[in-house]
Amino acid sequence: MADLRTRYMGIELPTPLVVAACSISSMVDRIKKAEEAGAGALVIRSLFEEQILIQMQELEEDLAEGSESFAEALHYFPKIEVNEAKEHLMWVEKARKAVSMPLFASLNAYSPSAWVTYAKQLENTGVNGLELNVYAVAANPHRTGAQIEERLYEIVERVKSEVNIPVAVKLSPFYSSMSNVASQLAKRDVEGLVLFNRFLQPSINPDDLTLTEEMKLSSPEEIRLPLRWIALLYGQVETDLALSTGVHSGQDVAKAILAGASIAQTASALLMNGIPYLSTMLRQLEGWMGEHQFESLDAFRGICSQQNVDDAFAFERAQYIKLLRR
Repeated sequence: MADLRTRYMGIELPTPLVVAACSISSMVDRIKKAEEAGAGALVIRSLFEEQILIQMQELEEDLAEGSESFAEALHYFPKIEVNEAKEHLMWVEKARKAVSMPLFASLNAYSPSAWVTYAKQLENTGVNGLELNVYAVAANPHRTGAQIEERLYEIVERVKSEVNIPVAVKLSPFYSSMSNVASQLAKRDVEGLVLFNRFLQPSINPDDLTLTEEMKLSSPEEIRLPLRWIALLYGQVETDLALSTGVHSGQDVAKAILAGASIAQTASALLMNGIPYLSTMLRQLEGWMGEHQFESLDAFRGICSQQNVDDAFAFERAQYIKLLRR
């Protein structure tokens, strides 16, 4: 039987297939099913700073309602503060107690102080590691790319200085120099890079002139972008690499490992096919390994990365040239 064990951020996982942050982590029963189906680990749905700010605003509005008519009544109300992230943190603690597989918390904040505050609170829940979900649109025309990158490094440095658990950074592919950003994060002792954050785009309804939001699950074709960057970065940066987006089969997991990934994260495939589909993907991976006579993941990790293929140029411009000449 193939050995599917892998190490990610210094933590040994029984399999390389990790459940990405999604609605599966919203119920303990689902998390247990993922563990039973063979998940190597699970990333808990993100804690968003905006959610906390909205809760605080709603509380203030509720307390202020009617104050213009009955101002004296406000003296009878004690000072009430929103529980901020308490509900989310309690849920993470509950999930941690329910399963034995590694769990990673996910955090998306905006202000540097919030990143640190909530990172420390998430660490106290007992999770094995923390994934910084850096999801932001660089819409300010007055901020340079260098300023955006420096802010990223500042956040990482501050979080790393305050927590003792491993930290991964989930990145977008839109930095002007992805390789340099990855290298700079590795120099700051980040234990893992997750490639990539899948940006969900709003659309416009031309009938009522409003913005529309729609969640579309990923397709297998979307694996190509993170696959290329995993292959480019493997052996070039001293940190673990996680492939996220477009992982829909055991063969996709094999592709991720061939490129150099430590793990492959999946969500859409499970939302479409059900959580037990995890075991199907793992059987497909084992079958592929048996067919190619690989006994462990280490036996083929990175053998299709840029540094190990015959034509290193293929990951940069060669494919583009060949396709246009057909």
